[in-house]
Amino acid sequence: MTAPTIGSREAIRHAAERIDHATRTATPCLPVRDLIGSTDVDAAYAVQSLLRDGATASGRRVVGHKIGLTAPAVQRQLGVDRPDFGVLYEDMSYGSGDTIPLDRLLQPKIEAEVAFELGADLDGSVDLDTVRAAVRRVLPALEIVDSRIAGWDITFGDTVADNASSGLYVLGENTAGTHDPVVLDLPALSMSLTKDGGQASEGTGADCLGDPLAALHWLAVEAHRHGDPLRAGQIVLSGALGPMVPVGPGATVDAEIRGLGSVSCTFSRGEDA
Repeated sequence: MTAPTIGSREAIRHAAERIDHATRTATPCLPVRDLIGSTDVDAAYAVQSLLRDGATASGRRVVGHKIGLTAPAVQRQLGVDRPDFGVLYEDMSYGSGDTIPLDRLLQPKIEAEVAFELGADLDGSVDLDTVRAAVRRVLPALEIVDSRIAGWDITFGDTVADNASSGLYVLGENTAGTHDPVVLDLPALSMSLTKDGGQASEGTGADCLGDPLAALHWLAVEAHRHGDPLRAGQIVLSGALGPMVPVGPGATVDAEIRGLGSVSCTFSRGEDA
């Protein structure tokens, strides 16, 4: 059978089917860049959109977005040079201190982030002041990234198609006494992440596109451009503040974002998944 033309509608459909099969069977798949290319942004988001349509048709509810590839350290880890975004589903959310079931994940890594809860829609052309005014809450968070692509062998096209390599996420509590991004001085926030008591990752708010609020502004513009504007009540994970850290059975992860709060989780050992 003749292979579909790279980036064609047929190729986009085949790429979505490959990732969906990996998800349903819990078996990592080959990259999809043979079908959509490595740098075709529109084709990659078209695959992501097809997978989202399938997820919502099956009853999953979108509750927000994640921004990926914002930290230079993470870009170097994955060999990419620009941010991307994916969607968050209601069933991806956990609270600080929860045990994360490893059977929901294939190749998990973890990173600490600043999360935003929106109090207003961000639709159309918006400036940074409008974005700032739309923030209802600022929270410490852990994102558990995952890849359906075997061995994390990804290009930009592969990770975008795979919902920006999303997995699960954990929200902590803001102990700063304010949710005002200006008062919090987000670029100056200092992050320290430990795994099983040992230092594993560190960074600052400035490592997220210079300012997590700038990342939120970038997302507001890009999400609108792709026909998926941000809505009041949604959660946005703004991107890693430091390098990703692999996690496995029984791992305990604690992250402190000094000036904002802390967040933690433990991973199941398999038998208690």
